[in-house]
Amino acid sequence: MTTVATLLSSLCVALVSAQPAPTAAEKPAAGPAPAAKAPAAPAAAPAKTEKADAASEKGDIIAMTDGTSLTAPIIKENADTIWVDLAGKPVEIARSKIKEITRRAASSSVSEEDANPTGSLFRSLPNAAAVPERSPKELAKIHGEAVIMVSTPGGLGSGFIIHPEGFAITNAHVIQGETKLRTTLFRLDTSSDAQNLRRFEIDDVEIIAVNNHLDLALIKIKSPDGKPFPTVYVQGAEELTAGQDVFAIGAPLGLERTLTTGVIATTQRNMDGLTFIQTTAQINPGNSGGPLFNTKGEVIGVTNMKLMFMEGLGFAIPARYVRDFIRNRDAFAYDKNNPNSGHNYNAPPPRQNFGKAPQLDDSKN
Repeated sequence: MTTVATLLSSLCVALVSAQPAPTAAEKPAAGPAPAAKAPAAPAAAPAKTEKADAASEKGDIIAMTDGTSLTAPIIKENADTIWVDLAGKPVEIARSKIKEITRRAASSSVSEEDANPTGSLFRSLPNAAAVPERSPKELAKIHGEAVIMVSTPGGLGSGFIIHPEGFAITNAHVIQGETKLRTTLFRLDTSSDAQNLRRFEIDDVEIIAVNNHLDLALIKIKSPDGKPFPTVYVQGAEELTAGQDVFAIGAPLGLERTLTTGVIATTQRNMDGLTFIQTTAQINPGNSGGPLFNTKGEVIGVTNMKLMFMEGLGFAIPARYVRDFIRNRDAFAYDKNNPNSGHNYNAPPPRQNFGKAPQLDDSKN
C-alpha cells in the first residue's frame, strides 16, 4: 500500500519537473543588475485566496496530524478510513492520522426537493447507499444542532428536530402527564470567527400528537429568532445489521450534547409486541427521546430505555415506527382540553404584603 508521505513526495517531484524551462527572453541578460523597483501594491493575497478557493473546488482539504495537508477528492470513506484520488491513484488514509477535513460544498449538500420530494414532515436521504460513512465526531458537528433537551416539571429527556418549522420527535413518557414543556437547543454562532455555540431555551412548545403504545410524541417549538431549525434525516429504507456502528446524542441526567458510541447488538428484540434495536451505546436517564444515528448521519432509532443496573443494554425504537407515527399523526392528535391530557400548573397568587415577615424579624426577639 502506497503511503501518503511517499505519494506526496513523488507528486511534488513530478510537479517540480513539470515546470517549463525559462526561455531566452526570460533569462536575465548579462550586465549590471537593474535598478530596484518600488514595491508593487499587495495584490498577491487575493490571488492566493482565489487559488485556495479553486483548490477547494477541485477536492477536499485534508489536514493531517503531522501538520501537512493535501487537497484531493474523497472517493470512499468509512468510520475508520478514507480513500482519496491523488494524482489518479487511490490512496488509503487512516482517520487517526487526520486532524480535520474541509469538504467541498457541493459534496455536503442535499437539496430539499431530493430529500423531501413529497412534502412529508420528515426528510430522508434520497440515495443513502451512495452516501459515504463518516466518523461520529464529524457527524456530531453536522447534526448536533438538531438535537434538543426536553424538560418538564416532572423530569427531562431528549429529542430531535425533523422539520425546519420546529417539529420534533421525543418519547411519550418524557412528556407524559405534562402540559408545560421547555426545550433547550444549541446553535452555532457564525457572526464571529470564534463560532461559539449559543444556548437557547424555548418555552413556546406545543404538543401535536402522542402515541403511548409506541412511546412516541410529536411536538412543535417556535424559533427564537425566526430562522429555520436545523434538521436530521430519518432513515428511509431500513438497513440494520448486528455489529453495525452507531452513536447516540442526548442529555443523560441533564448533561446536554452527550455523545456515546457502540454497535447494534440485535435488530429484533421483542418487547410488548414491538421489536426494538438493542445497542451497546450507553443509554441513561435523560437520553430518552434522543436520536440513534448510523455512520451515514441517518436517525435509525429513538432511544427510549435501558435495563437498570446493567451496562451496554440500551434500546431504541426503529425508524420505521417513527415514519408510520408521523404519517398517521392525525390519528394520535393531542387533545389539550381532555382533563386526562396532563397537569395544569396555575400561576401562584400575587403577594399582598411586602416587607420582612414577623417570624423572621430578629429585632423583636
